[in-house]
Amino acid sequence: MQRRTLISAALGGALTGVAGWGLLQPPPQAGTIVRGWEAQPGMRLYTGADLAFGTTIAIQVLHDNQRQAELAIQDGFHEAKKIDALMSIYSESSQVFQLNRDGRLRQPDPHLLRVLQETVRLSTLSAGAFDITVQPLWLQFTKAAAMNTLPSPAAIRSAKALVNWRNLTIDQHEVRLHKPGMSITLNGVAQGYAVDLALAAVRQRGIRHALLDTGEFISSGNKAPSHDWMVGVQDPRRDDVLTAVLQMDGRSVATSGDYETIFTPDFVHNHIFDPATGDSPLELASVTVAAPTGLQADGLSTALFVMGSAKAMSVAAQLDNVDVLLVDKRGKTWMTPGLRTSPA
Repeated sequence: MQRRTLISAALGGALTGVAGWGLLQPPPQAGTIVRGWEAQPGMRLYTGADLAFGTTIAIQVLHDNQRQAELAIQDGFHEAKKIDALMSIYSESSQVFQLNRDGRLRQPDPHLLRVLQETVRLSTLSAGAFDITVQPLWLQFTKAAAMNTLPSPAAIRSAKALVNWRNLTIDQHEVRLHKPGMSITLNGVAQGYAVDLALAAVRQRGIRHALLDTGEFISSGNKAPSHDWMVGVQDPRRDDVLTAVLQMDGRSVATSGDYETIFTPDFVHNHIFDPATGDSPLELASVTVAAPTGLQADGLSTALFVMGSAKAMSVAAQLDNVDVLLVDKRGKTWMTPGLRTSPA
C-alpha cells in the first residue's frame, strides 16, 4: 500500500473529451512521449509519462519544437525521479531509508535538508499536527493490516511514544533521530517538492506552457489561448465523480484524502495520522490546497487535514496566496474565495 494523491487531471477542455488524458482517458504508457494536437497556433501539445513515487507521473508541454519539448519532459522526469530516489522510505539506497535504519545521517543532501526544513516550519505552524515522525504508526497499522486487523491499543501507544518532530535534529552536517525506534516519512511533501524541481527543469528548456503531475500538480502558462490548464478534484467517496474542477493559475495544487490508503472500509482508519491520538483524524475526508509551491501545497494539505475544518480555514486565511477546498466525511464543503472553479 502506497500513498497516492488522487487528484484527477482534467486536461482536455472543461471535461469535454478534447484530446488529453486523466479522468476521461488513460495516460500514455510510462516511458513514452506522445505528440498531440496543435493547441495554439504553431504550438503542439506533447505529453510524457513515467514511473515515480509508486505511481505514474506525467508532464504536458506546449512548444513549437518537438525535440526541445521532448528534452524538457525528460529533464522534468529526471528531477522528479531524483527526489523519489533520495526520499523513498522503501529503497535501501535512499537517504531517508538510511536515516530510519541508522538513526542518523551524515552529510545529508541539500534537497533533503530543504525539505526537512520545510517540515519543521509546517510542524511549528500547525502546532505539531504535521509531523514526519509518524512513520512508526504507519508501520504498526500496515503490520496489522497484513493480518486483516488493526493494531492493539498497546501497539498504538508504543508507536505514538516515538512520534515527536522535536526529537529530530537537522543541520548541514547531520540529521539525527534521538530515540531508538524513531523513523520518518516524507510522503507528505516529497511529491510536492519534486513537482517544483521538475517545473524548473522544464522551464530551463524554454518552455512557457506546461502542466506537471507528480501526484501533485503545478502549471505554467496556458493550455490554449483564453483556456487555463485545469485539474479535477476527486470526490472522496466516488472515484468517477469530481468535487470541483479548478482552473490552474500558476500555483501548485495538492490533495490529501482519507481514501488514498485505507485500513478499514469505512475510511475511519487511513494513512493520515494525528500525532495527538495515534490514529486518523475523524472529521475531514479530503483537503485540497493551492499554494505558491508544490512543497508548500503538499505539506499543507496533510497539516490542514489533521487540524480539522475550523483550524484549517483559520490558518489558510493567514497564509499569503493559499486557498483551500475541504470536504468532510458527510460531504459538507468549505472553499476559500481565491480558488477559480469551472463546472464539473
